[in-house]
Amino acid sequence: MTELDLIPVWISLKTAATATIITFCLGIAAARWMAGSSFRGKSIIDALFILPLVLPPTVVGFGLLLLFGRNGPIGQVLMQFDRNVIFSWSATVIASTVVAFPLMYQATLAALEQIQPNIEDAARTLGASEWVVFHKITIPLAWPGIAAGTILAFARSLGEFGATLMLAGNIPGKTQTIPLAIYFAVEAGHNSQAVYWVLAILMISLASIAALNYWKKRQYSGNGSKFTGWEEVPSHAGHKN
Repeated sequence: MTELDLIPVWISLKTAATATIITFCLGIAAARWMAGSSFRGKSIIDALFILPLVLPPTVVGFGLLLLFGRNGPIGQVLMQFDRNVIFSWSATVIASTVVAFPLMYQATLAALEQIQPNIEDAARTLGASEWVVFHKITIPLAWPGIAAGTILAFARSLGEFGATLMLAGNIPGKTQTIPLAIYFAVEAGHNSQAVYWVLAILMISLASIAALNYWKKRQYSGNGSKFTGWEEVPSHAGHKN
């Protein structure tokens, strides 16, 4: 590895971006389901969603290894299609997604639970479909929490180490992300390279947070408020005698 090798940077960015997109969709879907549901065992499902957040990353990685290994339930299914995710770039995405999901889920769930139900009910009364209610009312009201969850998920994905090492290994040019490059550079006594990777991941993290905060400020100042979804609600609907 040369001092200016950018491959780990590219792998980390690609992994974190992909994992954040997946986590964004899964986190919002899971939070929406949990916020609008009441069933026996809900607390158990909630605990399972949060579990990767409290477990050591190596434990999470070992669990994923059991699931996706050749003898694991998911691994055996993938082998039927001649696919193996262990020690591949896909494994880095899976590991990052699993460890980042609880942050996105918790932030979104907290934001959804703060929305007054009568606001959504009023839109339904006026004839808005569930998609319009969710897309034009629920999401704008919950956006600060969703944005915070997205930032945390991206940062967590970018800095993932233990689960990635267990599931994807440290393969230069394939699965070696910046955190892995830092660790093995220090292990080899290449402290100057480690400093280089530390500065790289620090700049990426600060730039992503600054860009998202700037975008949020532009969105709010452009719309004039955090909630601008009523124009999608039919004004003539819901007036029944």
